[in-house]
Amino acid sequence: MNIKDIVNRDLVTLTNCDQEPIHIPGKIQPHGFLLGLTNNWTIDYCTDNISFFINLSHTEALGNKFEAVFGSSAQELLFNYINSDTVQDVFPLEIELLDKKFQVNVHKSDDIYVLEAEPQFDRQILGDVYTQTIQFVTQMNSTKSLKDLCALVAEGTREITGYDRVMIYRFDEQYNGEVYAESCRKDLEPFLGLHYPHTDIPVQARELYIRNQMRLIVDINYEPVPIFTVDDKLDKNLDLSLSILRSTSPIHVQYLKNMGVGATLTISLLHHDRLWGLIACHHYSKKNISPAVRLAAKLQGQFITSQIDIRESNDENLDARKSIEALERITALDLPLAENSLETVIEVSELLALCNAAGVSILFRNKIYKNGLTPDEHQIIAFAGLVEQRKIDDFYATRNVADHFPELESSPNFAGAIYHSLGGSNHIIWYRPETISEINWAGDPEKSIVKDQNGLHPRNSFNSWKQIVKGQSSIWKRYELNSAAKFAHSLHKNLIMILLSEEEEKYRLQSEVLRETNSELENINWISTHDLQEPLRKIQMITSKLLADKRLSSSDPEIDSLERVSKSATRMRELLQDILKYTRIKNTREAAEKIDLNLIFESAVEECSELIEQKNAVIHCEQLPEVSAIGFLMKQLFINIIQNSLKYASLDRSPVITITASQEPVIIKDRFNVYCHWVKFSDNGIGFDQMYSESIFKVFTRLHNQQEYSGSGIGLALCKKIMQSLGGSISAEGAVGEGASITIYFPCDPDDTLI
Repeated sequence: MNIKDIVNRDLVTLTNCDQEPIHIPGKIQPHGFLLGLTNNWTIDYCTDNISFFINLSHTEALGNKFEAVFGSSAQELLFNYINSDTVQDVFPLEIELLDKKFQVNVHKSDDIYVLEAEPQFDRQILGDVYTQTIQFVTQMNSTKSLKDLCALVAEGTREITGYDRVMIYRFDEQYNGEVYAESCRKDLEPFLGLHYPHTDIPVQARELYIRNQMRLIVDINYEPVPIFTVDDKLDKNLDLSLSILRSTSPIHVQYLKNMGVGATLTISLLHHDRLWGLIACHHYSKKNISPAVRLAAKLQGQFITSQIDIRESNDENLDARKSIEALERITALDLPLAENSLETVIEVSELLALCNAAGVSILFRNKIYKNGLTPDEHQIIAFAGLVEQRKIDDFYATRNVADHFPELESSPNFAGAIYHSLGGSNHIIWYRPETISEINWAGDPEKSIVKDQNGLHPRNSFNSWKQIVKGQSSIWKRYELNSAAKFAHSLHKNLIMILLSEEEEKYRLQSEVLRETNSELENINWISTHDLQEPLRKIQMITSKLLADKRLSSSDPEIDSLERVSKSATRMRELLQDILKYTRIKNTREAAEKIDLNLIFESAVEECSELIEQKNAVIHCEQLPEVSAIGFLMKQLFINIIQNSLKYASLDRSPVITITASQEPVIIKDRFNVYCHWVKFSDNGIGFDQMYSESIFKVFTRLHNQQEYSGSGIGLALCKKIMQSLGGSISAEGAVGEGASITIYFPCDPDDTLI
């Protein structure tokens, strides 16, 4: 049987140190030994130092059954432990191996059971740990802020563990770390407030901290112990991610040596499945602690992570409450619905307080209202234009405008901004000035790992190194962003109400002007249709008398002139009467009732009988439907259409008028309107060019001169107004020399079954 060690000897360089395979070092720390068992209880892995703890070498153990080496009682205890409900990463197995007492931690690595044995510790320590933990829980309830709690945990952890220094290490978004709380010996230089670059804890190390939440280094100067295995597979290895004894990266060991540290305990602080921070315990000589103390220290970390959300909420609660109160006060203002109300809003101090801004500007209708520390107007317009050009959402916030918009002219009082669109080109922007901050790094973060003649190692200097950060404002907190968004939404609604109010006022003024105009038109109409009729009657009476006298002398040359005057007066009276009819038609749809169009047709024909007989016309009419309309208006419409057909009859043939109609309701869609009945008047008259199908319905529109065809030019316009007043429609089709057809459409009645 061949045996080999699995020590990972891959060379680590400056280019690949962040990918160092720290989970498979192939070696452990020497304060315990390790065994790896297959599923059939064969010892497949064993550390070289097992002989230091028991009378057995790794060569004697490898390849043999666990029972054959340690006896059936030990195997039974181990079997029951593995298959019990005991939380194995909390309570180690206490067991005798070859007459020596050990505390064994067990975990599964792929298909291998990994046993890590350490000599059993004194049980008396457990009672002390319990007492200290109870005392800590009592004190914990008296803290309010997260920082106070972390300070208490640092102090409590140092009391329980006895380490020289305990730090609560908190990460930012980029995993740069800050010593957030600390407890240390009075003779030691404090690290509180120092920052450490993210390279101090590379990605693979952070992943291991998430998987295995405790790491112990008993003696920084330890000699790593290799792990041996049976050489029966190519590239055989053992994943020690969950191991307690796992040997540490030589780069990290050197890092600790540079700090003068002799032993460490590190506990992960996980929050929402992310590495929030660490409890880092340093001792300046070698130090080991019992599993009970390790558990108590781990519990301290649980106290922090369980309280992060609550304590952070408490920390922000007071400021958030002030912001909410400012928002409530400003939104409760009783402001007029007018643009000048913005002059009042911009001066209200709560507008800045609701998101703790230094300045604010509102742009509305190309006018800028400002308060506090703001950029110049051209910078405001430029910034808003860049935001809109890049099609950023209606909301945008930044603490470093220069990074996002380097083309924007820099301004010493403009580093942070919250932008909200108010519709169109209108917007509101809150501003914060540049906040120059000083970060104290534990050594230059740009030189975290160096290489010299002695090889690769982390930086040697841990002297405080200050970095000045410019060009950015303080961070906008969530409650500040929420308050700004709520006010922007409220302001947007208020601006819409201002616009609606202005439109309403404009329409009100237009309505007043329209009413006055209509009143004047009614007066003019009254004069036109009543007062002017009397002079016309007198003109007709005088001309009639003069004509009677002149006709006694047939040769009198004035007879022709008097006849023209009489005809003109008659036409004027007819025109005034038609105007009166046209203007009297209003929105009479509400007075509509069911009428029989057959009766309307008969009445219209009777009134036009003389003209029909004179023209020798023939009118064919099929059965007409009942519609919802107004009787006298329908009669006027039928008369006008029939008279129009007779007026424009062809000289080459006798007039024929055909009237057809829909017998039952049928849906007729025309753009946005729906009709249910139609009636069509077709004639064989002179017709018209289809290009005039719309204009023939306009008032005073004539396609022929007065000498050929008399009339006021209002007849068809009157028909259109009648149909519009009923909610219906009218259309015409024509062909020159062939005839014309006019179709009227009636709206649906509520009783129609198709509705």
